[in-house]
Amino acid sequence: MKAYDVIILGAGAAGLMCAAQLRENSALKIAIIEGNSRPALKLKASGGGKCNLTNVKVDATHYLGDEALVSYALEVFPKEKLLEYFYRGGLRPVIRKERYYFCPKSSDEIISILIGRAKGCDLLLGHKILSVEGNSPFTVTTDKGEFQAAKVVVATGGASYKELGATDIGLKIAQRYGLKTVPFSPALVGLTLQSKEFWMKELSGISFPARIRVAEKIVDEDFLFAHKGISGLVVLSASLYWHRGEIVIDFCPDFDLNTLIQEKKLISTALPLPKRFMKSFLEAIGLEDKPCNRLTPQEREKLALIRNYAMAPSGTFGLSKAEACRGGVACEEIDPATMQSRRVKGLYFIGETVDVTGELGGYNFQWAFSSAVVCSAAMVG
Repeated sequence: MKAYDVIILGAGAAGLMCAAQLRENSALKIAIIEGNSRPALKLKASGGGKCNLTNVKVDATHYLGDEALVSYALEVFPKEKLLEYFYRGGLRPVIRKERYYFCPKSSDEIISILIGRAKGCDLLLGHKILSVEGNSPFTVTTDKGEFQAAKVVVATGGASYKELGATDIGLKIAQRYGLKTVPFSPALVGLTLQSKEFWMKELSGISFPARIRVAEKIVDEDFLFAHKGISGLVVLSASLYWHRGEIVIDFCPDFDLNTLIQEKKLISTALPLPKRFMKSFLEAIGLEDKPCNRLTPQEREKLALIRNYAMAPSGTFGLSKAEACRGGVACEEIDPATMQSRRVKGLYFIGETVDVTGELGGYNFQWAFSSAVVCSAAMVG
């Protein structure tokens, strides 16, 4: 049975960053065990193949999860240090929509930097992880053999993207040691419709900027009507905070409806929205498409729903369509200063395996990288 100082389970964003940091700052003997035949498949596929690695504005308010845990990791390795880290590797990220950092060419740029800096670690690909047993040393069992290590880092991610090999093995490992876990559920995912909103299905493909209020959050981005329901960046981010009940959509953010009082144009052409959408919306709320200056006070009140449309989604598009998961190892089980289990010395959890989920826009990769740096620094220091 081959023995190591550290075994990292998962060769995704968190696992590779942890390995790279350990290689650069220690002489530890390290193995990375990955179930897929290639590393970093989610990194490679994300952002249309260009990987949205972080955001212009990053803080704990953009995450679901323990604020102290998230804030500490972002303080140790903020987006400025993340950008500097990859800049030194030759990556020159580009900013889209004044907020999202992407690789200029492809996700392979960021993957090659991480793999290059993790050189010297044993990268064991195509090893399906079956279990972790014992303690100091731990025994990691895969479908291709057993391995031992004094420390184990679980960076196996969440359960979305099953086609890329995602599993819930991280939760099973935590449960084996009696740690509290939160079941994985879809996050950053489209929302399905109840019959009252089926009129939206006829608008598939139409997209425009919108604002959604859900729980205590307000999210602005592009809204998309889809065959199965509603989607687009604004819906995906809003879905992180939605469990049940209503969301409120502002289809025309910051537009002053009072400017329409003297407008002679038809409602469907006076508002800065796709005409096909406007016609369907007016029909749905029972309002005639008429010149704006002929609207009665009651009709103007009804039209105000364009800025304040409340609806209750029936569910989500499911894990297979989710960009990420809610759930994971409970934050209370993890020491923020080390990412180590509070109850099992030498067992660490990082990235999406932890019950921390960010909004769409690079936040989850930032968390993966930041939590990995906290973990590696604790093992070295």
